[in-house]
This record gives sequence, C-alpha cells and structure tokens, in this order.
Amino acid sequence: MIRVLVTDDEPLIRAGIRMILSSADDMDVVAEAANGREAVDIARSQRVDVALLDIQMPVMDGLTALAELRRSVPDVRVLILTTFGERHNVLRALGSGSAGFLLKDSAPAELMRAVRAAAAGDAYLSPGATRHVVDSLASGGTADRAERARRRLEKLTAREREVLTLLGEGLSNADAGRRIHMSEATVKTYVSRILAKLECENRVQAALLARDAGLGT
Repeated sequence: MIRVLVTDDEPLIRAGIRMILSSADDMDVVAEAANGREAVDIARSQRVDVALLDIQMPVMDGLTALAELRRSVPDVRVLILTTFGERHNVLRALGSGSAGFLLKDSAPAELMRAVRAAAAGDAYLSPGATRHVVDSLASGGTADRAERARRRLEKLTAREREVLTLLGEGLSNADAGRRIHMSEATVKTYVSRILAKLECENRVQAALLARDAGLGT
C-alpha cells in the first residue's frame, strides 16, 4: 500500500483528495494536515510514502515544508499542488527536490497516476499538465542558460540524449519505451544513468535541462 499524506488548508479539498485516493486498492490516506508544519510533524512521526503539499498555506507554506521534508525525512516523496501561473514557485520546488506537480483541477485518474509515479521513484510528468509547466519555464530561458545546458549534455551518449528528449516531452518510461522500441525497464535504467551524469535530483530537473538545451524543439 502507498501511504499518502494530504496537505491543504481547505477541508473540502482534503476530503475530495481522500475520497479519490481511498477508492484505489493500492493507496491509503494515512493522515491529513492543514499546513506545512503539521505535514512535517506527521511525516516525522509516522511512515509516509508520498506527501501531497499545497503551496499557499498558513503557518508554513508548501515550499518551505518541501525543503524541510527533504532535509529531515528524505525518503518521503513530495508532490506539489500547483497552478500554471506559479512559475517562480515551480522553480523553487524543482530546486528543493519535488517529485513533481499536480494541478488542482486534475482528473481523479491523473491524481492517482501522479501518486503512483512518485511512490515508484519517478517524477510525475504528464503530457498535459506538467509538460505545460516545463514549457512555460523553458520559454523564459536566456542564451547563457541554454549554452550551459548544452555543455552539461555533452557528457551524454546519443541514446541517452534520445531518452532525455522524451523526458522533456513529458513522456513516462512506458511511453518513451514504445516510442523508441525499448522496454520500460531499460528506459528506467537509462533515466537513472542520465540523472547521475547530469547531477539532477529527479526527472523534472532533467526535463527542464533538456528544454533549456533545445532538445525536441
């Protein structure tokens, strides 16, 4: 079972997320929190696999809680609840090691996919929501940032660059494998190798680097 912590200062949103996740056979909402401080305290005191964090909350916001969770309970995977317009918040979350982003108007099936991906050690990159965020962030890049990204990618093999390009498009391991006729397990191996070579903490950071370098554009 994937043990999930739901954090939002609006009780109705927490209740809705709990109802959706509780309908899945492989998920258990073990706790709810109304702010980041409560979320950190809960994650420290009981086992949590995935924490869903809203950004705007009283006492402690989601981004501050994310940074604290990464320091004190790094095994907890964190999904940030966000909107397209919070560009600077997304950048902060990436830098702090978020496992991905979920829009508050996402469909129930997308919410469950995101939680499963995070629990499996992947970042959640949907072709719609998160790729849109990646595109919007990459569009604000500078020539210097693009050049730095291209230099970092020089250490990758041609096959690794091909896989990284698909990450930049927001494809899952399974979808990427189908695109380039490779097994999902092999793609996962390539992704791990790419993250290590690029010194990226997760797939989201690697995807942004790919877009900065102009892969797939």
